[in-house]
Amino acid sequence: MRFGFVFASCLVATLAGIGATWTWLGQPETMPQSPLAKGDKLYCLSYAPFKGSQTPLDPTTMIPASQIEADLTQLAKITGCVRTYSTDYGIDQVPAIAARHGLKVLQGLWLSSDPIKNRTQVADAVRLAATYPNTIIAIVVGNEVLLRGDMTATDLAATIRSVKAQVKVPVTYADVWEFWLRNRDIAAAVDFITIHILPYWEDFPIPARQAAAHVDSIRRKIAREFAPKEVIIGEVGWPSQGRMREGALPSPANQARVIQDVLALAARDKFRVNVIEAYDEPWKRAQEGVVGGHWGLLDDATRQPKFQWGQPVSNHPDWMMQAGEGMALALIVFGAAWFARRKAEPVGWPPVLAVAVNALASGVTVGWTLANVPVESLGWGGWARSLALAAVAVLAPVALAAATMRATPTPRLSRLIGPVQGRTRDPLTILIGLIAIAALMLSILTALGLVFDPRYRDFPFAPLTAVAVAFFSHSLCRSWSRPAASGSRGAAEIAGAAVLAVSVVYIVPNEGLANWQSIWLCAALLLMAISLVRVRDVPG
Repeated sequence: MRFGFVFASCLVATLAGIGATWTWLGQPETMPQSPLAKGDKLYCLSYAPFKGSQTPLDPTTMIPASQIEADLTQLAKITGCVRTYSTDYGIDQVPAIAARHGLKVLQGLWLSSDPIKNRTQVADAVRLAATYPNTIIAIVVGNEVLLRGDMTATDLAATIRSVKAQVKVPVTYADVWEFWLRNRDIAAAVDFITIHILPYWEDFPIPARQAAAHVDSIRRKIAREFAPKEVIIGEVGWPSQGRMREGALPSPANQARVIQDVLALAARDKFRVNVIEAYDEPWKRAQEGVVGGHWGLLDDATRQPKFQWGQPVSNHPDWMMQAGEGMALALIVFGAAWFARRKAEPVGWPPVLAVAVNALASGVTVGWTLANVPVESLGWGGWARSLALAAVAVLAPVALAAATMRATPTPRLSRLIGPVQGRTRDPLTILIGLIAIAALMLSILTALGLVFDPRYRDFPFAPLTAVAVAFFSHSLCRSWSRPAASGSRGAAEIAGAAVLAVSVVYIVPNEGLANWQSIWLCAALLLMAISLVRVRDVPG
């Protein structure tokens, strides 16, 4: 069979595979019926005015009134109330602006381990409650103070009673539901109980399809324990981006499903729900990783809703562009293979098949990789890591496709960084070696991060898949087309493979078998480890 026909057939099949995969990934998921009747609004929505690079971690941050005005003008169309969490950074302007838009406010005050700041927060909240009695419907004295361990339950209860004595509106405290059960005396100090139920962040994470049932079960339990006091849900929501926790997957479709399921439950059983949150807050990524910045119903940059009530939602709304990016890379991979082949030597089917597998893996994942670069990058270190992963994910398939057709082996790392007299001078071999060094370092960095500090780390399965499949398919092709290499293995390669293999043994059970992001990444790490072990010294 002629080489050109086999090559063209593999190219067409690869492009078709990329297109079919992205068509499947981009299909919208059907959502439940809208939980809101026509004209209805949310009961309440958590609101923090920080946008873009603004952050409360910078004490000099001050939000202008015009920014809050623009936000509340938009939010007044979808909710009847906003919940705030403090009175500083310009947030004390919210009640006055909310009043002009017909919004009610659950006024928060931030309690910490600093008693001086606490007194300021209390004084500001009391003043606002007196100034805007028709707008502020309750004061939330502290948020997850017991969870953070910033105050004792005794001091917290005393602060709540102090505020209650100074205002005419109801007073509550908000915390994760378990901490109400551990600190029952707090209930006596409040007018109603405000609990946070975040299925994604539970000690045993709850998958999205089970989230509403979990919320229902917990709310009923707390209501029984503290009857007859009213129990409202002060925070419930789901992230649209970020790492999986066991079977809990952040995604646009899961966010839409969880929120709509819980709101339908609230409408049925007649309890109050505050959804977290209005807008994505990028600053939270510094504390909680990627997932922390993607709890908003509206996107931070565009200020547009991520979904419409009851309407289908795609997890990859830009799938056509991502499919195009994948096909473009696949064409480049095949082009590199075509021009690198030695025309005077016959080429069998194994190299072409290896190139096709390489191009398919990189073509499917490159769109994912590029889309995740801005999402997963925070600070110069985060951007450097994401861009490095993207670079090797693009370069490795192209370089190794050329190497496959030219029968150029992956060099031992010592051929690049060892003694000068033993170093290779072939440009393609040098390029492959440099990519291998970068891939090894990024793989080890990823693996060790998930071993020693995994809670907020993401799984860069897409770029590492492109790299690992490129090296592995090239390695297998070498085995099929040539006798087994007899050279020695390198110490660096063996050590790197061992680190990756041992890390995988820890990561998989630690993340759980329900976490497909973890399983996928670990499979890529194992392929990388196998490819490293197969590298042999080559004479010449």
